[in-house]
Amino acid sequence: MPEAVAVILAAGKSKRMQSETPKVLHQVCGRPMIEHVLDAARKAGSKQIIVVVGHKADEVQQALSHHDDVSFALQAEQNGTGHAVMMCQMNLVTHDGPVLVLTGDTPLLRGSSLKKLLDEQQQHSAACVVGTADTQENEGLGRIVRDADGNFLRITEHKDCTPDELNITEINTGCFAYDCKALFEALEKVRPDNNQGEYYLTDCAEILRKDGRPVLAVCEFDITEAMGVNTQEQLAEVERAMESRDD
Repeated sequence: MPEAVAVILAAGKSKRMQSETPKVLHQVCGRPMIEHVLDAARKAGSKQIIVVVGHKADEVQQALSHHDDVSFALQAEQNGTGHAVMMCQMNLVTHDGPVLVLTGDTPLLRGSSLKKLLDEQQQHSAACVVGTADTQENEGLGRIVRDADGNFLRITEHKDCTPDELNITEINTGCFAYDCKALFEALEKVRPDNNQGEYYLTDCAEILRKDGRPVLAVCEFDITEAMGVNTQEQLAEVERAMESRDD
């Protein structure tokens, strides 16, 4: 398999944490939560990691400066996840291989699940593989929309869902494996035509599918891996879940 690079999104402010500490530096089991995401990316096979920083960028960079395999990209204005990945283009200009895109506030990710995404991307020469999970507790989560034959169509963010789409239980975990070239080709076509006025990374999968490129959605994650941290309550919930895991 060609060498993979991981992009980890860590630029957000997250006012709901009610803390001066950057969200991704909050501790889970004695370590900043983003450190757990770094571990998972490495276990999946990533040899290089790009962390997208924004809010309190200097603090996040300082906290991670001891990692030789980590570099940084600055998202000075937070205009959505797609915009965040765009900021990595210069870091990836010479990369010809798969790119994992992850979020820095999901410390329960498993390296084995991410490795499955990379394997699927390589085996099917896919432009994009979306990591999904199935849950009845889908409030606030992007839905995976498929056609009648089960083929991937698109990801619809919760706030943009139709009433029927709100009933879908297969959700986007926020984990993707892309072909690097295909990723940036799709990002050039992303537009902020949504209720948030942001550039959604999730639009890339549908763009690539419409361009005739192979796009897969694989349900290889359990729902705990998609648990993001936006509040102190969620932080405590994630810590309890990590303490109870045996892997």
